[in-house]
Amino acid sequence: MNGDTQIRFAKLLLKWLSVLLVLKVTFNILSNYPGYFPPDFQVDFLQGREGYFHGAYRVAFYTHILTTPCVILSGLVLLNARFRNRAQGLHRGIGRCHVVAVLLGVVPSGLVMSAYAFTGFLAGLGFAILALVTGVCAAMGWRLAVQGRFEEHRQWMIRCFLLLCSAIALRLISGIATITNADPEWTYPLAAWSSWILPLVGFELLLRRKKLAAIDRDHRD
Repeated sequence: MNGDTQIRFAKLLLKWLSVLLVLKVTFNILSNYPGYFPPDFQVDFLQGREGYFHGAYRVAFYTHILTTPCVILSGLVLLNARFRNRAQGLHRGIGRCHVVAVLLGVVPSGLVMSAYAFTGFLAGLGFAILALVTGVCAAMGWRLAVQGRFEEHRQWMIRCFLLLCSAIALRLISGIATITNADPEWTYPLAAWSSWILPLVGFELLLRRKKLAAIDRDHRD
């Protein structure tokens, strides 16, 4: 196996390990759902929320937990290049449903829930900005697809997916904090910001590196 083959294999392995991690954590999150129907305030996320679990918050909570796993799973399908190339019509149909669910489900419910974030304002601000940025990425992805600018569309939808996967990153960070007995008063706000900023920054750096490499190849040619 030569160097190029090894690199391609490593990238493929990393890709599928990431997919498996997303699936595993998503289904672990779903395993808590029996405690949400009806709400059991001794279970996981609902602990301490009985006092305001009504009205707008209740609607936002159920909207969020029903739409977020759906858009994470549909995002995995939509980002698959083989599916995109072989089933373009289906890709467009799922894509429309995906963006509608993000804009009308995940984003507004996330904004409402951010006002009640655990540990208070700093974490809530992180979640509110996350919701808004996610909405912008989804809307930009839709707009560029309509305009036929598919490479830019793909980049914006990758950004959107990374932001949606902040739910996965937040779960992992919270798990590590629990195992290490770290103080949630500072780890939770940190997770509320780092769970989406770090993946987004990483993607932008990777995108910039690819653009610089393309410019360098053009100059050499």
